[in-house]
Amino acid sequence: MAIRPILRFPDPKLRQRSVTVTDFDDGLRQLVADMAETMVEAEGAGLAAIQVGAPMRLFIVEGHVAGGAEGAPAKVFINPEIVDISDEAQTGDEGCLSFPGIFVPVKRGMRARVRAMDLDGNTFEAEGEGLFARALQHETDHLNGRLLIDQVGPVKRELIKRKLRKDAEAERQEAAERPAARAAGG
Repeated sequence: MAIRPILRFPDPKLRQRSVTVTDFDDGLRQLVADMAETMVEAEGAGLAAIQVGAPMRLFIVEGHVAGGAEGAPAKVFINPEIVDISDEAQTGDEGCLSFPGIFVPVKRGMRARVRAMDLDGNTFEAEGEGLFARALQHETDHLNGRLLIDQVGPVKRELIKRKLRKDAEAERQEAAERPAARAAGG
């Protein structure tokens, strides 16, 4: 297993539509294992394959969020399709690993049902409510190139872009200072 870098907005790969998974092989299992380790390291509730640079119709949801016990393994959704979203809605702050430190209020269905495949290619349906429903909808958006920033108006969108640019510049500055500090014996 390996932690993979998470693509950050405005990386154009995040807008790519993901393609159907056809090979249920060891490479797919390795990708899912890497994604699970990456999601845990980043303290996320879900992660789409496109976020780690793999444009495949695949996402995972943290096991506890997906209705499992605390510490349950991530639930894998391959070639998912939303088959139902409730008319009853919820609005809540939503974050995204591709938008670190950004949280925006997003209106989603209170319940969602998804049909997907597992790692062996078996079809199943999962229904979620609350945070699980939100994760199912959010991660499916990723597979279609729809991002968190698309959920806000133009003013908020510009504020988010400005904050992300500022954070990226601070990270570059910090990275540039590290070698200088080591060379100075710091």
